[in-house]
Amino acid sequence: MYQELQPWAKMAVELVALALVAVLAGLVARLLLLRAMRAWRLALPQGWAQVLLHDDVLLRLARAVPSVVVQLGTHALQQTPSVVLQGLNNLAAAFTIYHVVRAIHALLTQINIAHDAANGTLTTPTRSIKSYVQLGKLLAWVVGLLLMVATVLDRSPLLLLSGLGAMSAVLMLVFKDTILSFVAGVQLASNDMLRVGDWIEMPKENADGAVVEINLNTVKVQNWDKTITSIPTWKLMSESFKNWRGMSESGGRRILRALPIDAATVEFLTPQRRAVLEQLPLLQKFFQAASGPCTNLAALRAYAQAYLENHPQISKAPGMTLMVRVQEPTALGIPLQLYCFSAVTAWVDYEGIQGQVVDHLIGMLPQFGLALYQRSSDLGSRIDVKTDNPAP
Repeated sequence: MYQELQPWAKMAVELVALALVAVLAGLVARLLLLRAMRAWRLALPQGWAQVLLHDDVLLRLARAVPSVVVQLGTHALQQTPSVVLQGLNNLAAAFTIYHVVRAIHALLTQINIAHDAANGTLTTPTRSIKSYVQLGKLLAWVVGLLLMVATVLDRSPLLLLSGLGAMSAVLMLVFKDTILSFVAGVQLASNDMLRVGDWIEMPKENADGAVVEINLNTVKVQNWDKTITSIPTWKLMSESFKNWRGMSESGGRRILRALPIDAATVEFLTPQRRAVLEQLPLLQKFFQAASGPCTNLAALRAYAQAYLENHPQISKAPGMTLMVRVQEPTALGIPLQLYCFSAVTAWVDYEGIQGQVVDHLIGMLPQFGLALYQRSSDLGSRIDVKTDNPAP
């Protein structure tokens, strides 16, 4: 019966049979890869096998099987013209390349996911590889498209590359930001200048917060008001930014506050006030070392120094400066500056410690006969204004 068919009918039968075989081969490959490989993957220990044998990767490899069967089956077709066979073979090869590139794309995605998952279990986050993964995907698709076009046109990829060489100037212009960002990403990673989770400040880009994502072209920063700022990666190398990671890793956060002391309240200690202050445990060493008259400001500075040295939440680690100093008098009083580091870096806890220290010292000022500076127009001048219509 087959021999009695017209040539075009024989060709149609052969093509339909080849299509059915390709579809069945694809279904069988999908069942084998997804079921057999999944069972094998679950039996293996956690590691790269879990990434290489991921369902997304296997599924895309299975989808390449029908086109491979078509490539192999075209050699067995007898009634199909050679021109049609050549075109069908080239088209099938292009589909094979397409699915292989998609499998590489899925593999790179799973590598990035596995890295991020392992990164999340570490106390100190490591460097992000997302920019390298994105570059790998871009290169895979560029090479894949080049091979697919060369396969469909039945030309050597080298001929297409020679044509692209003439367009290098245009390509450099189109991919300028991508190239600059990739080079910047390599420099940032090699010098360990930026990691996911780092707190950075970049005023020019209105960025002040934690790095949440490092891509090939952009770095995403979640600001403290929960807005997202996207910074081109190359700008992080061409412009300056502040990274607070050193503060986090040091275990201490700087407290730098100045109390403006009213110069009119600074005086030598009277015997009565000195007798009262000598009863304070934190000032006993100061008065024992004092050989003559001293001012109430000097006593306050000694008290603040001893208070910080004995505070349990102020760091005394090496390299953590702890100092109380009197700065140059100004028109707004005499600044008494506190320079020290808290023993914690968490923002809320840090602000609590800082507030506790400042509140305590302000509360102690009356015992020393001192007061914070206030402008005379703001000090003790209250004017009661009576109106027929009180303010709402």
